[in-house]
Amino acid sequence: MPTGSVQAKSASALPDEQMPLPYRTGFTQAPVLKPYAVSRNPDDYEKKINYYSVTQVAATASILPNKNLLTQILGYNGIFPGPTIRVERGTKAYLRVRNQMPATDPRAGHLLYSSTHLHGSASLPQFDGYASDIVHTRFAKDYEYPNDQPARTLWYHDHAVHNTAPNVYSGLVGQYHMHDDLERGLLPQGRFDVAVTISDAMFAENGELGYDDNDQSGVYGDVILVNGRPWPVMQVQRRIYRFRLLNGCVSRSFRLRLDTGDPVLMVATDGGLMPRSQEVSQWRHASGERYEILIDFRNYQPGQRIQLMNLSNDNNVDYNHTDKIMAFDVVDSPVDTSDPTWNTLPIELDPGNEVMALKSSDALIRRHFRLKRDDRTNMWTIDGQTWADVVASNYQRIVANPELNSTEIWEFENSSGGWFHPMHVHLVDFKIIGGENRANYAYEQGPKDVVYVGEGETAHLLMKFGPHRGRYMIHCHNLPHEDHDMMVQFRVGTAALEPSENDPMKAGPSRLDDGTALPPFPDAYDSVGTP
Repeated sequence: MPTGSVQAKSASALPDEQMPLPYRTGFTQAPVLKPYAVSRNPDDYEKKINYYSVTQVAATASILPNKNLLTQILGYNGIFPGPTIRVERGTKAYLRVRNQMPATDPRAGHLLYSSTHLHGSASLPQFDGYASDIVHTRFAKDYEYPNDQPARTLWYHDHAVHNTAPNVYSGLVGQYHMHDDLERGLLPQGRFDVAVTISDAMFAENGELGYDDNDQSGVYGDVILVNGRPWPVMQVQRRIYRFRLLNGCVSRSFRLRLDTGDPVLMVATDGGLMPRSQEVSQWRHASGERYEILIDFRNYQPGQRIQLMNLSNDNNVDYNHTDKIMAFDVVDSPVDTSDPTWNTLPIELDPGNEVMALKSSDALIRRHFRLKRDDRTNMWTIDGQTWADVVASNYQRIVANPELNSTEIWEFENSSGGWFHPMHVHLVDFKIIGGENRANYAYEQGPKDVVYVGEGETAHLLMKFGPHRGRYMIHCHNLPHEDHDMMVQFRVGTAALEPSENDPMKAGPSRLDDGTALPPFPDAYDSVGTP
C-alpha cells in the first residue's frame, strides 16, 4: 500500500448524513497576527524587529455539518490553520512559541512536545526547528528569523521528531508571508492576495479526527479542508486574484486544475517569484510545496461557478469527493480599477533571481541519494541512512558537507517502488535542472525548496549553500515517512568552523513557561503590547 492509485468510497466512520458535502460552507482565512512589540534593529537602526507570540493549545473546531459534533484540534492560538504572519523583507521577526498543550495527545497517546520549523526561511540552525530540539509541555522557545530573502510564501509547522505527522495533521500549521517592493509592485495585495492552506482529514464516529497511516505509508483523508473548512465557496469579483496555495496535507498530493479548462498564471514557487510567469492548465502539488497563481475572473459571468479540481496523482488514496478542492462564485460587485493589479497579468517577474541564475557549470560536486524503504526494518531511508543513525552519532553524522557559498548538484533517485517522495532541503532554495524519467515542468521554473520525486524518477537539483554554517535536515515531506525515519542531515562548512552557538541541540534553549508572562526579548521596545 499504495500500489498505484486506490479508489474507495470513504475513510471516515461518520454516518452518511453527518458527512460534510462540497460547497456548503463559506471560504474564510486565518486572522493576521499582529506583533505585540516593535523595536529598532541595533545592527541597522533604519530597520525594525517585530515580536510575535503564539501558544500551542488543544482546542475544538466546528468542521462538520452537525454543530454539536466538535472536533478536537491542536492549534497555534487554538485555531486551525494558525494565524498568518506578514513581514517586510529586512524586518527581523522574533517568534515566541509556548507549548501549553496537554502532556500527551488525547487521541494517540504520544507526548506532545513540539519543534517549530519556519519552512522556507534561511534560519540559523538553532532556530530552524531541528526535529530533535524539542519543547516540552509548559515550556516555551524564542525563534529568530532574519527575513532577508526575496518575498515568498513560507509556512510554520510542527517538526517534532517522530510525531510531526500527527501534530501537523491535528492542526499545527500556519502561513507566513514575506513581502518586498518588487513583489508588491507586480502582484495583487490585501484582500486580493489570498492564503489557501489545503489539507485532508478523516473523522471518527464522534466527530473527532481519525488517523490511519497505513503502516507508515501515508495518511489519506476523505474530506478536503481549505483553511480548515470542507470544500468552501469563495465569492470573487470580476478581476485578477492572487492565491497562495499551500499543500498542508500530511501525505496527499494533488494535481490541480480549473474545471473550465482555462489555464492559471503561475507566478511564484516555494522560494518566491519566478523569472517569468508560466501559463499552466494543471500541476502536481505535493505536501510542503507552495505555488502562487493568478486566476483571471474578468471573463466569467456574474453567477457563474468555477471549481478548483484535483485530478490526483499515482499512489494517492482517493475517495468520493477528493477530486474537488473549492469553488469560486463570481459576483457583480464594483471593481476598483485604480488598483493596477486588477487587470495585470505580468510576464517578467524576477529575471535576476540569484538561484535561477545558477549554472550547472558552477557546481564542483555532484551527490546522489537513493530513496527507498528498508524491508528488514520497515524504515524509510535516504541512501540507507535514517534519523536514528543521526541520533546514535550524537547528532554528528552527515550525508554531505558542502562548503559555505559553494554550489553543488544533488540527485534524488526514487527507488522505493509505489510511492512518491516530496523531498525538502532545509536552509537553501534550489533550481530543478531536470533528471531521469521526469518532465521539465513549466510550473517548476522558479526557486524551490521541495521537489516532487515521483515513482521511478530521479530529480537533479542545483543549489548554493549559505548564508549560515551548521547542520540542517533533509527529509521526505510525506510526514509518516519522515517520522519513520526518512530524515538525515548535512553540514555547511567543516565541523571545526561550525560556531558552537549555532549547535541546534545546545543553543537557543526552551524556557519554563508556568502560564505567566515570560521575560521580554532582550531589546528596548518602541512600543509594547502584551505577549
